[in-house]
Amino acid sequence: MDLDREEVETGPEVFRDEDGKPRPLFVESVTEAVASGDAAATYALVGSLHEADLGALLELLDHDARHQLIALMGADFDFTALTEVGETTREDILEDLPVETLAEAVRDLESDDAVAILETLEPDEQAEVLDALPAHERVLLSRSLNYPEDSAGRLMQTSLIAVPPFWTAGQVLDFFRETDPDLLPDNFFEVFVVDSGYRFLGTVFLDALVRARPDRRVDQIMQEDRRRLNDMDDRAEAARMFERYNLVSVPVVDEAERLVGVIMIDDIVDVMQEAASEEIKALGGVNPEEELSDNFWMTARSRFWWLLVNLATAFLASSVLRLFENQIEKMVALAVLAPIVASQGGNSATQTMTVIVRALATQELSRTNAVRVIFREAAAGAVNGAAFGLITGVVASNWFQNVGIAPVMALAMLTNLLAGAFGGVLIPLTLERFKVDPAVSASAFVTTVTDVIGYGAFLSIATIWFHLS
Repeated sequence: MDLDREEVETGPEVFRDEDGKPRPLFVESVTEAVASGDAAATYALVGSLHEADLGALLELLDHDARHQLIALMGADFDFTALTEVGETTREDILEDLPVETLAEAVRDLESDDAVAILETLEPDEQAEVLDALPAHERVLLSRSLNYPEDSAGRLMQTSLIAVPPFWTAGQVLDFFRETDPDLLPDNFFEVFVVDSGYRFLGTVFLDALVRARPDRRVDQIMQEDRRRLNDMDDRAEAARMFERYNLVSVPVVDEAERLVGVIMIDDIVDVMQEAASEEIKALGGVNPEEELSDNFWMTARSRFWWLLVNLATAFLASSVLRLFENQIEKMVALAVLAPIVASQGGNSATQTMTVIVRALATQELSRTNAVRVIFREAAAGAVNGAAFGLITGVVASNWFQNVGIAPVMALAMLTNLLAGAFGGVLIPLTLERFKVDPAVSASAFVTTVTDVIGYGAFLSIATIWFHLS
């Protein structure tokens, strides 16, 4: 069961296979080492893992094994790994850790990682940990925690290098060499230039600093037009700025243009991934907070209400069928074919809705191009409606040996795919207009529209057609 000692010493490479998936044998070996209380074996297995892999490993362990692993690793445990796990797992780990352990861990983290851990705690626990920190660290972290949850201020790290404009390139490089490495940020790409009031003046990137003559002042080589974020800007806006301008870091200023922090690309990648995950879950009617580590009761409870809403809309769609129960009794083919029309319209509407919701989230769709997009989707719906109307008409007429069904299917399919196209665009736009997240609510409305119109159009056209014929 145990891994070969030589293989263990290669460290991170043994945790994941060639496809990037965790190796079950490795996880079993860690579980055995932890269960036996063997600190040396545990360290040999996980001591060199990257924090992302250590976080993934914690997700795979049960409650007791997680806490035993942290205890066995002691001061060698990298608490940055807790920023790489889901909120449920992080809460599970933090709830049993002593305040002293948390305070010591927070002190060793970058401010943004420390905030990510502290914001998981209950207010009273959070206050205890903060009280155990040195005054200057407590003030910085408290200020970050006071920012709104989705703001750039909450996302930024406060560890940075700022210098006055009259310093020379040589002085800055000497400062790097002479300063205790523990007092410098772990990773940085630029030096920020500020005035005596700490107002942001510009940026000097490290490559420009190294190439500059030692006696050249930093205000002569800095970028004054450096893009920046306000501390109260939404993190989604921060993500769009990084994506649009291919940035690796962005300074953050307050309303008085004072430099208060910096946001790094690794934090923005997490924001983008979280936003994409939330959109996908919302489109499927799943709580954005749901995680694979949640137990079955939490999962069932979070999904219940959305399923209840969908049940109500299903009854609404079925009520349309009841209006035509006499016609359905006379011709069984109508009962068989009606769901095909409704289903195809729903699938088409979902395609349109997915594109529109994504475009709204990325701000690609606006008043400027809304009309063009509406007509594009309508035209696409009409083309596919005509094509599938022809296909289903031919199939249905041969299936039931009734030529009269063909035009009914064709007209109904065209009508419902057009309705799906308009619904897939207009419903998300309307919800967005009223400040309701279209990713969460649009699918229920769109499905209802296509079901109601699909059943209604098909049965109405069938009634009129067969009455006239």
